[in-house]
Amino acid sequence: MKVLTLQGGARKNGNTATVLGWVEEELVSMGHEVSSVYLQNKEIKGCLACGKCKETMEVVGCIQKDDATEILDQMVAADLVVFSSPLYFWGIAGPLKSLIDRTYSFYVDYHQPEHASLVEGQRQALLVTGAGAWENNAEATFTAFERLQKPHRAILGGNLYIGKCTTAENLDESVKERAINFAKLLCRNKAVL
Repeated sequence: MKVLTLQGGARKNGNTATVLGWVEEELVSMGHEVSSVYLQNKEIKGCLACGKCKETMEVVGCIQKDDATEILDQMVAADLVVFSSPLYFWGIAGPLKSLIDRTYSFYVDYHQPEHASLVEGQRQALLVTGAGAWENNAEATFTAFERLQKPHRAILGGNLYIGKCTTAENLDESVKERAINFAKLLCRNKAVL
């Protein structure tokens, strides 16, 4: 399976990167082709809501010329996309949010019988790390992500929240085990940890 991971966190060696690294290692050991994009150093402009992308479905049709275009093409080519981010103010980090907004270009005729998507049937998963607990903290982020699969016509491949993170050095073996188990479940239709 062709897997694309999107690292939305600012720290290349932070909590999110560490957990995502364990997931990637496990996926590779299972024989999957994994490529990763670190979003923090990419130019990803916000969606203009101009609607030009709705004029064609043959390719990703965004009129903006930035790094998002290539990343969106990589997303379309993947069988599984793992979105990852630290939790910032009850949501995902800015670069990942901007990229998700640009996935508006993936589909046409939402809520209509002709609804079509460039990523139909693709598995999509979300990995988030945060300092706080799940309750009153991370739920809204995962709810929003789960709703994204409807316009994308994608399959929720899995969700993983690692709470009470302080520093990457303090992530223990139980967190690594959860990351490995998450990777093992990503190829199934639905996996929630």
